[in-house]
Amino acid sequence: MSSDNVSGVDIPDGITPDLWAAWMDLRKGCYPDLIDGVDPSYGYRPTLGAGIAFDVLFGICIIGHLIQLIRFRRWTSGLMMVGAITEAIGWAGRTWSAKCPYNNDAFLMQITTLIIAPTFFAAALYVLLGMLIRLLGRQTSILSAKWYAIVFCTCDVISLVIQAVGGGMAAGESDKEGGDTKPGTHTMVAGIVFQLFTMTVFAVLVLDFLRRVYKLAKGRIGGQGGLTRNMKLTVLALFVSFVMIYIRSVYRTVELAQGWSGYLITHEGYFIGLDAALMVVSAGIFLVFDPAVLLRDEMKKVDVSGKEDYGTTTGDDSEAQSGGVRGMSL
Repeated sequence: MSSDNVSGVDIPDGITPDLWAAWMDLRKGCYPDLIDGVDPSYGYRPTLGAGIAFDVLFGICIIGHLIQLIRFRRWTSGLMMVGAITEAIGWAGRTWSAKCPYNNDAFLMQITTLIIAPTFFAAALYVLLGMLIRLLGRQTSILSAKWYAIVFCTCDVISLVIQAVGGGMAAGESDKEGGDTKPGTHTMVAGIVFQLFTMTVFAVLVLDFLRRVYKLAKGRIGGQGGLTRNMKLTVLALFVSFVMIYIRSVYRTVELAQGWSGYLITHEGYFIGLDAALMVVSAGIFLVFDPAVLLRDEMKKVDVSGKEDYGTTTGDDSEAQSGGVRGMSL
């Protein structure tokens, strides 16, 4: 490093103070045109239309899940809403980058939010499976409904922290000319791999849950007593959302493993198709197949007095009270 500095930042050797000042101004300001030989942090200029479209789509998800949260007071709606908000913030950053492709704040805004948003969607699925276990009985699962929330949501928090730390490390280095983003990138990859492992275990337990439900139903007279039609629709929505998150996690793991100049990360089409579009489906499917609506009758039949009620909080809800459930329902 040279002994020269601009605003207290050391200037790399071989770069004049004027050139360094121009580079810093480019990254902090809003220069709308691409400069030959100077690539934005993305490796391309983000598409403005895509930024606007996905902000609108995630905005719809936010509004929809907010309405569900107010109406039914379900933790799943709250988690989906938080995830959609995080996605919307990230896509606002990409929309900003479409107008100011070199702005570092816009780049950091999207990279730190879009990497962690699906964690909230996954947490909603863990809680939803716990709800089905409560409705069908403890014998349908290896773990109790309460422990699903404790174990998997804890794993989600760990994954979230690891990814956030890695994102912060990479962000700090990306703000430096010649900075080493590899340690931060590897940390982010570790967080995503941990999340992928957690979801793989969750998938195994879901299959075991379905096996147990089928076995119990088969043992009853005429095979009656398994999943109702509405339960099947809920499981279908859970499965679709899960597959979307899983595919996205595999993609982001490979993308970040290739590095910040890798093929996947520098081609926007892959990001739109294998991240953004999948996350819209993951959150949006529960606007169509809302568990609170589909399982309303089943919930009314469940007397939760003295049973695990990890998905509730204080408050009154006339619809839920008719079934013995109070406040924030699963």
